[in-house]
Amino acid sequence: MKVLITGITGFAGSHLAEYLLSRGDVEIYGTYRARSRMDHIAHIADQLHLVECELQDPAAVAQMIARIKPAHIYHLAAQSFVPASWTSPADTMMNNIVSQLHIFEAVRAADIPCKIQVACSSEEYGLVYPDELPVRETNPLRPQSPYAVSKIAQDFLGYQYYQSYGLSIVRTRTFNHTGPRRGERFATSNFAKQIAQIELGLQPPHVHVGNLQARRDFTDVRDVVKAYWLALERGVPGSVYNISSGNTRTIEEVLHTLLSFTSAPVQILVDPKRLRPSDVEVLLGDASAFCTQTGWQPEIPFHQTMHDLLQYWRDTLQAQAGEKEGS
Repeated sequence: MKVLITGITGFAGSHLAEYLLSRGDVEIYGTYRARSRMDHIAHIADQLHLVECELQDPAAVAQMIARIKPAHIYHLAAQSFVPASWTSPADTMMNNIVSQLHIFEAVRAADIPCKIQVACSSEEYGLVYPDELPVRETNPLRPQSPYAVSKIAQDFLGYQYYQSYGLSIVRTRTFNHTGPRRGERFATSNFAKQIAQIELGLQPPHVHVGNLQARRDFTDVRDVVKAYWLALERGVPGSVYNISSGNTRTIEEVLHTLLSFTSAPVQILVDPKRLRPSDVEVLLGDASAFCTQTGWQPEIPFHQTMHDLLQYWRDTLQAQAGEKEGS
């Protein structure tokens, strides 16, 4: 079976590619752009069919879909960093919404029996009141960032194309997910990288942080990509599903979990530049609908996720140091 992963070079995309390869029953195609970093998939690149494609170019997308004729599309490509949506709201909207429209239109034009997973986000819920926790799929959407608005548009476009054209689309609203290869702009990975840099003597023993009191529902990315597979294998087309662990932790707890894996003395410093114009206080998801429909359950303990994330940065920074010494 042919599957297409948009954004295969990214965080979730690379993990999904690894998971699908481990299954041994799929032929994997993945999109990248000329400026994409390839390091996340370098170890598996020879087992993938990589396609350079600018998703904002409708002709390029149409040609790609018509040629590959994928049975599954996992649409993961997006501008996914919330703070960047404040500084570049128009780029976020164009990248996230228009690219998806081109994929839908290309599938329609090719007239192929294709299942599409749209990777939406818990950020769509935005302002959640205490009596609404845990958040179900029926909760009101009160977005608090341009990124969240773009994801609502992706979400509803998926629903509209299912209703209007019968495209087999399943939408997943994934809550916070992390693990090895998480981009360093995201809090969990940024903390881990700073700790690894301190251990290697690459920065003073200070970890710079933003809002530590926000509570988030974290799932390991390796569990999340299994959920994406199950969304298309067992999910109901036209439906939307939360993907979450059902537990919350403050960002401060995340930081202290990471610090428990190091003996380096560290001072925590709040950096005002890391604070957002508005921030969601608590995000706790109810994934019971998805679990009941697909049988999915998160399996990797949070402390293991944090340990593996810190080790990823230790290995990455040591490798970079080795390359500099050898040059």
